[in-house]
Amino acid sequence: MYIGKAAKLSGTTVKSIRHYEEIGLIPQPQREGKYRIYSQESVEVLRFIKCAQQLGFKLKELQGILRDYSGQAFPWELAQREVQRKKKELLTQIGSMQQLYQGLLDFEENLKDAREECPLERQLAQAEKSLVAGHL
Repeated sequence: MYIGKAAKLSGTTVKSIRHYEEIGLIPQPQREGKYRIYSQESVEVLRFIKCAQQLGFKLKELQGILRDYSGQAFPWELAQREVQRKKKELLTQIGSMQQLYQGLLDFEENLKDAREECPLERQLAQAEKSLVAGHL
């Protein structure tokens, strides 16, 4: 199949496919004259790339997985190891984000306490009450 059909079936773009070829993410396809000819296996690899990107993999990471892929046996075991590594990385990030969130909650609470204890804030509140009382 030609590049347009491969792009459509894989849910990617012609431009992306050409880029993947340039950076060695996918092997160069067979050619008929000036036309690139893609196999169903090529479409499956393109789908894998798209899915992996949607799950947070960067092209550099995918290059590591697909480095030795020549269109023959897909490196499933290497892909599985990289998925495990990515899961650990995400768990670390989630833990860091939870700590940041808790820090923000604590900071917010401290700001409320500080505002209530701030003499300037109390003076402004009293002045505001006086102004309101004076207009009634």
